[in-house]
Amino acid sequence: MRIGLEVHVQLRTRTKLFCGCPNTHEEKPNMLTCEYCLGMPGSKPVLNTAAVDAAIKIGLALNCAFPKEMFFSRKSYFYPDMGKNFQITQYEAPVASKGIIEAGGKKAGITRVQMEEDPARIVHEKTHILVDYNRSGVPLCEIVTEPDFGSPKEARVFLQHLASVLEYLGVMDPSMEGSMRVDANVSTESNRVEIKNITGFKEVERALNYEIIRQRNVIRRGHEIKRETRGWDADAGVTRSQRSKEEEDDYGYIFEIDLPRITLPKAKIDSIRQTLPELAGQKMKRYAKMGVKEELAKAITSEIDLAQAFEKVAENVEPALAAKWFAGEIKKTLNYNDLRMKDTGITTQHVSKLLIMVRDGKLTDRAAEMIFRGMVERPQDPEKLAAGMQAIGSEGEIESLAKEAINENPKAIEDYNAGKKESFNFLVGQVMKKTKGRAKPDAVKAVMEKLLGK
Repeated sequence: MRIGLEVHVQLRTRTKLFCGCPNTHEEKPNMLTCEYCLGMPGSKPVLNTAAVDAAIKIGLALNCAFPKEMFFSRKSYFYPDMGKNFQITQYEAPVASKGIIEAGGKKAGITRVQMEEDPARIVHEKTHILVDYNRSGVPLCEIVTEPDFGSPKEARVFLQHLASVLEYLGVMDPSMEGSMRVDANVSTESNRVEIKNITGFKEVERALNYEIIRQRNVIRRGHEIKRETRGWDADAGVTRSQRSKEEEDDYGYIFEIDLPRITLPKAKIDSIRQTLPELAGQKMKRYAKMGVKEELAKAITSEIDLAQAFEKVAENVEPALAAKWFAGEIKKTLNYNDLRMKDTGITTQHVSKLLIMVRDGKLTDRAAEMIFRGMVERPQDPEKLAAGMQAIGSEGEIESLAKEAINENPKAIEDYNAGKKESFNFLVGQVMKKTKGRAKPDAVKAVMEKLLGK
């Protein structure tokens, strides 16, 4: 089995690739357009150099080689999403090629990194097709891998890692719809099948799993796999045949005469290299020197804004404590609410205050968890939420509540004395209920052991 990926990334630029129309989201169709976006006769492209710089950043992060000169070509095809009946892209001389990247302990080759314009968006109605040209001309960077993946899971892990790299570079906005779209190529024993326009890492894994099973069933029945393009129907969980697979010659690539050849001097590449940020892998190595365990560092660096918040909080509390919370309760609560740290409105000062109260024994872990969940619902000073939730540190107060639990549960005492150890945990749980989570479990256990005897 061989799997290769073609990843189309919408570049985060102010304007489109070949015109001055805004590169942003617009609900109303056909509002962000000009003569060039619509493919009007006589309109000509003007290259967005910010998009070129973004593509070079991607090539550097993927350890690619750069040509001395690149150029654009016309890729001819006749679909309603491309008004001028061709797409300006790169093929013979892309911006970067021959890279390699490691994800999940596996190295994957990068065939090429090329720039191209996005087609318009097609909207299928029951009786007709509509076209929204707002997306036409949005700058794309297509990242083509070698067929180095041996399973759908390996492909998903690679895509997750790639998305992290792109977000760290600042060249992609993951909150934008369609910011990363994937075409997956898979072959089991014979011809290669392409699955077009899959959105979402889990969907890529689902689509590949289905297609592999489909191909094996076809071969088992004695038929040959057709070289074709298939679409992924996420609702039905199946791929559907769309058309026979085009060969590169079918696109009729010709040199784009309205754009010049572009030299990429080594000095320019080196100057952009100096602007590259610290990536997740580099952060993990630095966190290790701070005493953060690898699995915690990996969870924190999976999102750049989470890592940035962690680093600021780690200036005020011990890095190991901050890492435990950011990789644990904070990340879990954000995921549950489908939020990113940057979208919550919670300041790093407030998180620092919360963890300092935990460190100083003023809050139990459980109480702090509840407070953070409240902060996610409505950002506010944790000290206000902590009123009435301070940890019970007095052994006398815990002992008083433990005696109440013992008196209220004679059957549990009888069971304990009969050797049923689970009754001890039951009694500890009753005390924790009375304290509303404000006592540390170890302290309650110690008091209960003292009263009942080990």
